Amino acid sequence: MSQLRAEPRGFQADEDETIPPDSWGRRASSRRSLPWGFALVVVLLVAGRFALAPHLTAPALQTWATIFVAICVQALPFLVFGVALSAAITAFVPASFWTRALPGHPAAAVPVAGIAGAVLPGCECASVPVASGLMARGVTPAAALAFLLASPAINPVVLVATAVAFPGQPMMVVSRFGASLAVAVLAGWLWLRFGRGEWLSIPSRPHGDGPKWSRFGEVMRHDLLHAGGFLIVGGLAAATLNVTVPREWLTALAGVPWLSVVVMALMAVLLSICSEADAFVAASMTAFSPTAKLAFLVVGPMVDLKLIALQAGTFGRAFTVRFVPLTFVLAILVSTLFGWAVL
Repeated sequence: MSQLRAEPRGFQADEDETIPPDSWGRRASSRRSLPWGFALVVVLLVAGRFALAPHLTAPALQTWATIFVAICVQALPFLVFGVALSAAITAFVPASFWTRALPGHPAAAVPVAGIAGAVLPGCECASVPVASGLMARGVTPAAALAFLLASPAINPVVLVATAVAFPGQPMMVVSRFGASLAVAVLAGWLWLRFGRGEWLSIPSRPHGDGPKWSRFGEVMRHDLLHAGGFLIVGGLAAATLNVTVPREWLTALAGVPWLSVVVMALMAVLLSICSEADAFVAASMTAFSPTAKLAFLVVGPMVDLKLIALQAGTFGRAFTVRFVPLTFVLAILVSTLFGWAVL
């Protein structure tokens, strides 16, 4: 009996001490597939090189690549400048400063913020992160949006460039300044009256308890990575439309007064030219009327493809689908009014 009882204990001990082999419950891993996968990638790259090379040298594709690179290179320095300024506002400027600098009543803060845009020499890519930083610091969204629209259109660099592009036409500079500021203020007031909080997504900014310079670097990295991707998306769309839309179609419409204004406004959206350089492009459109050129100069810094992408990525789609059409319509109406009264 003792032997019979001891046998199960020995069997149990042997079973506990037995370690299952590695192959149990596992697939046999083979490293031979890695070299074959790498070889397949190399073959595809070589085949693609010879198959796609004739198409990569097509004039349309080269034009597309040139426009895309030009948009990104032109806008990137101003985007970095705007991100750095926004990060500096977040890290170094206390939130109480804005309550003292701007009027307490939101309706009065909108025109003050719009006029303040005249002191920031930058393009529309810089205005989006700055406006986002202002909202994050407690500035009323309507005032921040007025600053967003006015800053790239009425700053000194843009006005000087406009004067150079239109020599002997000082009223073009005056009209651009007045129409752009009027659109920014009207858009801010309309958003203050009819805008809803759920339509606007105010981005959360990374806040830390460490040194201010550490917070500055953290916020700048966050905003630059976030906004840079949408700048590329907007540049891709603008380059594609520049290549696919025939210029002859646009020139044929220049003789129709009201239609030419709309056409130039749409061209400003599609071309997505930086506000520091758009005056020279407008001046070269000799077939269009001065009012149509003014619409091009007013719409461009406020509504273009890269700016739409930046706004959608920063403030949300619900905001963009409402604010962009509002700004576009206001810009056309105000430009037409200034063109009829001043030019």
